[in-house]
Amino acid sequence: MSSNWPRLTQPTLAVLDVLTHASDEDPVYGLRVCDEADLGPGTVYPILERLAEIGWIESWQEAEQPSGRPRRRYYRMTGVGRLQLAEARAARAARRRRWAPFTPKVESGGAS
Repeated sequence: MSSNWPRLTQPTLAVLDVLTHASDEDPVYGLRVCDEADLGPGTVYPILERLAEIGWIESWQEAEQPSGRPRRRYYRMTGVGRLQLAEARAARAARRRRWAPFTPKVESGGAS
């Protein structure tokens, strides 16, 4: 695994899924990421910070101060982030395939 890739934990993947489905016309902001990923801000914001530090995402603040609420910080995936995420997901899938023969199969069925 590249040392620049974050651990692809379930919360990180949930945040990345929200970010990859966002568009430039409808960017996501922090609390929207929390809502759509079904995660709390104590989980989401550290993930967003780590992704920004490695260059997978970029962020910017609303230019105008809206009335009645603080300015939002918007997030979007970078080109490098999308490329490295695809590489990281492929490497993760390859590792899972490599371990698949060793995973015990659980048979479904009713109780005897």
